[in-house]
Amino acid sequence: MKKFLIAFLVLMGICLGLSVGAQQLTKSTGDTGSKVLNLYNWGDYIDPTLLTKFQKETGYHVNVETFDSNEAMYTKIKQGGTSYDLTVPSDYMVQKMKADHMLIPLDKSRLTGMRNYGHSFMNKSFDPGNRYSIPYFWGTLGIIYNDQSIKPGQLAHWNQLWDSKYRDDIMLIDSARDIMGFTLISQHHSVNTTNTPELLAARDKLNKLSPNVKAIVADEIKMYMAEGEAPIAVDWSGEASEMMSQNSHLHYVVPTEGSNMWFDNLVIPKTAKHFKAIYAFLNFMNQPKNAAQNAEYIGYATPNTAAFKLLPKSVRDDKQFYPSQKVLDKLEVYSNLSPEKVQQYNDLYLEFKMHH
Repeated sequence: MKKFLIAFLVLMGICLGLSVGAQQLTKSTGDTGSKVLNLYNWGDYIDPTLLTKFQKETGYHVNVETFDSNEAMYTKIKQGGTSYDLTVPSDYMVQKMKADHMLIPLDKSRLTGMRNYGHSFMNKSFDPGNRYSIPYFWGTLGIIYNDQSIKPGQLAHWNQLWDSKYRDDIMLIDSARDIMGFTLISQHHSVNTTNTPELLAARDKLNKLSPNVKAIVADEIKMYMAEGEAPIAVDWSGEASEMMSQNSHLHYVVPTEGSNMWFDNLVIPKTAKHFKAIYAFLNFMNQPKNAAQNAEYIGYATPNTAAFKLLPKSVRDDKQFYPSQKVLDKLEVYSNLSPEKVQQYNDLYLEFKMHH
């Protein structure tokens, strides 16, 4: 009935003055009219007030759909039948989508504000020259601890997680690449190794961690740690930021021997249709004021160094989330591995989970 009424109003010409009705029509029918931008993003990964501001400034209505994993996003776009203009893959997934011809190169002549990004966050191995991607947020994998049980400075190395005094104390984020990754680092190997003996050795070492593992969980790890269910967790810096905002006893540390450095990035999938809206949005998000507002809302680290300077001093000086260059130099970005190696990582991780 509602759709019939709107259609009738359109036919009568009355809808020309009803922008809200037009936006509702766009949203409810999935219309690909020229004044929309279809954004496919992680859940709660942009300040909603920025979307409102963008819409007011440009007149482009933003439709947002969300995904909960890189793989889910990849599969949906690969299958076709979508009309997403922008999406937000992580580093290795940019590499995979690029290899599978699923991305449109950026037209640098239409972009403004690219000089705002720091050298440390550009020209990474997954997208040399940033031909396809603009960094959105970045962060690390590390250890969260509760100072009611763990003294500050007590946990600084991955290998300490295997100490028997932490029996049944550790929660792990349910992520094969990350859990295998920190174990490989603890054995002085690359997080991108394709060496089978090294991977088997990591699996064997992980099995020895089992007595210390209280649970292997997904997104609910934030709630558990905020509520003090465990004194230690391994998770991403952005998740740690959320936990810490809810419990002042929680702290985050990146082990000194190194860790993963991850990037989430804005890219244009082959399904894109609304290029004026796309570049208007990218340029809007490149603006330091907007990027800083987004970083404060999300709690993740911004690669926009001009935006970084606008953040509160307490945030800028927080080495947990903006580590020193010495720490940055020891971080590794995940590479896109072959399907066979991805399967091997997953299989060995599953063996550990079953062992646990």
